[in-house]
Amino acid sequence: MKTKTVLRSLFLAYGLTGICLLILAFLVFQFDLGLAPVSAGIVAVYVISCLAGGFMAGKIMRKDKYFWGILVGLAYFILLVLVSFAAEGKWDMSFQHLLTTFCMCLGGGALGGMLA
Repeated sequence: MKTKTVLRSLFLAYGLTGICLLILAFLVFQFDLGLAPVSAGIVAVYVISCLAGGFMAGKIMRKDKYFWGILVGLAYFILLVLVSFAAEGKWDMSFQHLLTTFCMCLGGGALGGMLA
């Protein structure tokens, strides 16, 4: 049940990520946005997706909600890093960027779990 809950929550988080990134890509295409709004949009997508996944995990588990939110955020981060590495074929991320992304994913998941 616990693994299934985390996987369902990750599926929601990555589904939401896909939808939000498609919307962001459409906005970039239509309005020729600069680098700063796109970077802010990507950060918002990470946080909102982890928040939604953590919220779902917290609602399903009903106990230690923040822990399950953090777990979903951690799983989201790990999968994000693995997919980014596989797509690039090399390590193309600074330690500061990695740490910031890690904190955003865990923080979003924990907040979602607490709000559940």
